[in-house]
Amino acid sequence: MTQPESDSNHLIVDMQPVGRRIAIEVGKTLLDAAQEAGVGLVSLCGGEGWCQSCLVRHTSGEINPPTQSELDYLSDDELKSGFRLACQVIPRTDVRIDIPPESLSTPQRLQVEGVDFDVPLAPIVEVVDLELAPPTIEDLRADADRIEDALAERGLPEVRIELPILTNVSEVLRKQKWSIRLALRENEVIAILPSGSGIYGISVDIGTTKLALYLVDLLTGKVAAKVGEMNPQIAYGEDVVSRIAYATQNPDGRRILQNALVDALNKKIHEVREYAGINDWQIVDAVVVGNTAMHHLFAGLPVEQLVFAPYVPAVNQTLDIRAGDLGISLAPGAYIHLLPNIAGYVGADHSAVILSTELWKTEKTVLAIDIGTNTEISLASRGRLLSCSCASGPAFEGAHITNGMRAAPGAIERVQIMDGQIKLFTIDDEPPVGICGSGILDAVAEMKAANLMDERGALIEGRLNVRRNDADQLEFLLAAASSTGHGRDITVSRKDVNEIQLAKAAIRAGQEILLIKAGITADDVDEVIIAGAFGTYINIPNAIEVGMFPDLPVQRFRQIGNAAGMGAIQALISVEHRKLIEKVIKDVDYIELTTYADFQEEFVKAMYLR
Repeated sequence: MTQPESDSNHLIVDMQPVGRRIAIEVGKTLLDAAQEAGVGLVSLCGGEGWCQSCLVRHTSGEINPPTQSELDYLSDDELKSGFRLACQVIPRTDVRIDIPPESLSTPQRLQVEGVDFDVPLAPIVEVVDLELAPPTIEDLRADADRIEDALAERGLPEVRIELPILTNVSEVLRKQKWSIRLALRENEVIAILPSGSGIYGISVDIGTTKLALYLVDLLTGKVAAKVGEMNPQIAYGEDVVSRIAYATQNPDGRRILQNALVDALNKKIHEVREYAGINDWQIVDAVVVGNTAMHHLFAGLPVEQLVFAPYVPAVNQTLDIRAGDLGISLAPGAYIHLLPNIAGYVGADHSAVILSTELWKTEKTVLAIDIGTNTEISLASRGRLLSCSCASGPAFEGAHITNGMRAAPGAIERVQIMDGQIKLFTIDDEPPVGICGSGILDAVAEMKAANLMDERGALIEGRLNVRRNDADQLEFLLAAASSTGHGRDITVSRKDVNEIQLAKAAIRAGQEILLIKAGITADDVDEVIIAGAFGTYINIPNAIEVGMFPDLPVQRFRQIGNAAGMGAIQALISVEHRKLIEKVIKDVDYIELTTYADFQEEFVKAMYLR
């Protein structure tokens, strides 16, 4: 099976954020496309158009006008926003759709796990309990003055009460019968709560593809809930560059991308609040990290300059933004703390990785690689910290792969080829419907080890399951139609192999440049830390086999999950760690690979499959 292409009889349907792309016959519906692609789109009414369960958002391409069923069941605002019922939509050209999580019958795997840490609890928000005397005809002090006087008696004379609190202060005091708990942040009242109330914060890692959100009890430092979600901005572009293009080329593009993210975060905040049984006023602090582009789009900052040399961010230093100014549903006076960026393509998320891995204090030689659509790499060596960023692309998310998909049930995530037998492992042990990033990396490594391709990635005709397709091009049959969940062959093409070569070569070249700059070789590296959602699931020996990582003993590698999320939690529960990372990144030696003379040579060398 080759990469799907449109012709007079077929049209392409690109389904995000699941990362599936399929050619369907002209005249078929979007629901047909999802079913043929093995995407679990809910359809309770069987496609009759009355259950509203197959709701999708049309983002590009021409489709038929709304049917009567859609006019009956969808609001004008929904239709104007592009929402349609998949069973009622017939594409007229190639189209792209965004599938909301609630329309999927099976969730995607969203990486929120990380390695535990031990950080002394010292959040920026503190609590003070007060018992106030209510006003009388003899005591006519204003409500805010009453609070300030009580705080002064407790030795806190400089505390401020700003407008977000003043708008509700009178109602809250009387509702709580003058027995209150104040949440204070650097001499500012940011919430008034019932006495004894718990206080919480949220830490958020905004990835290009996925979001991870953690609800943390600020009185204990324990994570109370954690959730993941696909980044809704995928509907506007798979990678950072395409989203920047959307933000700069479309009217209100930057605002649209920001709103999409804010809406998704508010939905997740509501979800963790419900789980923990708390209200939004109890969430009094937040730390947010992301790569520089995600950071800027979340904060509403300009991003156009990030795609032009010398790739300069609008801001590198930490930011503290009132949550209400961004539309985030937290306590009325709560702030959102954004960790500092390092450079245009090494953002606050990597600052959080450096924080959580303690690269800043290690005496070993350590490589830390946070793998994603954009991969950030840091090297700690001889008291120095060097960092770079490489555009590894979306191949590791299953994008641009013939049968690629994101990590969801039915995705092939492990491949073994041994003694002429092919063994596949899928997420949730479902029949295979596609292949995700870890699966395609495994497939390439196993095909190379089984001598089905040469070191350049060219398939060898006549070898196990290597055949010619309808376009007379060689491909590898990974799973026959009789064994798949959608009744079609799942194959690996030369182009798929090349996508992996490009991605792994960028990552390996970045490592080599940092080693060269540090004056050491890979043999000098004591430990290689692999972070990020994709990094959690890859097979390290196979990653070494294809040349993504140096040929070092497997024991030197450590997979740690969402290190950026863990760093964000550390910054949430420890004000000292916020100060620490600000100091640390000032000494990071950032290497811009696009201007480094030897990068192209290292990249070409890394294209080979060992």
